[in-house]
Amino acid sequence: MPPRAFRALTAAFVIALASLGGALYLAHERAGQTAEIVVEPGPGVASLDDLHALLMNPHAADQRMLDNAFRQVEKAFYKPVNAQTLLTGEQRELVTYLKHHRIADPAIPFSFANGDEAHDVQLLNRDLQLAQSQYGKVTSDAELTQAAIRGMLNSLGDPYTTYLSSSEINSLEESLKGGDFGGIGVYIEQDPRTKAIVVAPIEDTPAYRAGVKVGDEIIAVDAKPVAGLKLDEVEHLIRGRTGTVVHLLVRGHSGGAQRTVAITRDHIVVPSVHAKMEDHFEYVRLADFGQTSFDEVRKAMLAGKNAGAKGYILDLRDNGGGLLEAAVQISSLFIPQGTIVSTIDRWGGRETKTADGDAIGTAPLVVLVNKYTASASEITAGAIQDYKVGTLIGTKTYGKGVVQSIYNLSDGGALKITTARYVTPLGRDIHHKGIQPDVFVDQPVDAPIIDTPKDTQLAAAKNYLRRIANK
Repeated sequence: MPPRAFRALTAAFVIALASLGGALYLAHERAGQTAEIVVEPGPGVASLDDLHALLMNPHAADQRMLDNAFRQVEKAFYKPVNAQTLLTGEQRELVTYLKHHRIADPAIPFSFANGDEAHDVQLLNRDLQLAQSQYGKVTSDAELTQAAIRGMLNSLGDPYTTYLSSSEINSLEESLKGGDFGGIGVYIEQDPRTKAIVVAPIEDTPAYRAGVKVGDEIIAVDAKPVAGLKLDEVEHLIRGRTGTVVHLLVRGHSGGAQRTVAITRDHIVVPSVHAKMEDHFEYVRLADFGQTSFDEVRKAMLAGKNAGAKGYILDLRDNGGGLLEAAVQISSLFIPQGTIVSTIDRWGGRETKTADGDAIGTAPLVVLVNKYTASASEITAGAIQDYKVGTLIGTKTYGKGVVQSIYNLSDGGALKITTARYVTPLGRDIHHKGIQPDVFVDQPVDAPIIDTPKDTQLAAAKNYLRRIANK
């Protein structure tokens, strides 16, 4: 079972799977210019007015955060926003949340927006303050504020626009930086049928050196059974401070006796690329589009070129996306010049990203895709297909043609808002449509067969490249 069949040991990948990644803008908002993470300014230094408001109203900070979220959604969402939709979403989510906490009939009144921002924000604050004053002791003010924000965002009907808690945004940023964390160095996955937690070690990491094998099933972590636990909970048990020891009770994938493996945690950097030369073809499997992905892909492709590769395979199967800029950079390795992608906001404003001039001449090229190739992966696949610099083999891609921006909030969480849609260089809008491959080769996606002898799509890529080479 290849390493990339597993999920890297970081909770951030839960977000990537849940949202199928996303081409994210990651930069700072400065002087009205949006670079690539869009960050809502934090609380900063409180003014005398702020301090007075906090003394007079202990919920002022929560209300201000709710205000910021409302205004940011109205300003940035890629479609026109109806204020009534946001008010109704807040009210419904507060009621649902309180009922979940055993409050039978929460008294949260229905509010009517009139389109005046000050009036509508006041109604939002009224409902939140009412919930906090009446039911804050049952739950918490912070959780009610988060519920109100989630309700607003969920009301938009966009699965990619959501509230991220502080731990979720930290994990997301961690994964996009290359999976840099303290742990043991394994990819981890939960079998969808048996719910077993299985792992594969990353080469030259503590888990690999301690004798963890590909396909080992985790039975317990530090004597705590993992049966019935979620994947995130198992990850939390395994991860810890560098230098500390974790004991895994494991069983081999083919059965046999259980064994305990003692592993000393260390600083782990998870690569986004798995590369190898095979049958005279350079095979590069990209797991996500993070901050280090461009350098990793470029290094692997150049290594193949220097070794005399007769063809190149870029494997984007199961790649849920990542950074928009990484997609542009990686596409530029194969496309000498021209548009890579254009993003369009709700006012029709268009921003075009062009090739960086970093093409390295990797031809012939095959790009492997499947139904979980999404977002930033589709940007790269679509551009390569439009310019005919490579051949797409596999099945139709996911069809996520929108990009998100991240706006930090004062509680350490963040808003992830869809701020634009994108089109390929030829103007194709692939949202909810996906990209049809040039050569259709079906293959199950729920079985860990990628980069194994059973991988018929990879075999088809090699056969295609052989035909090209023999012409």
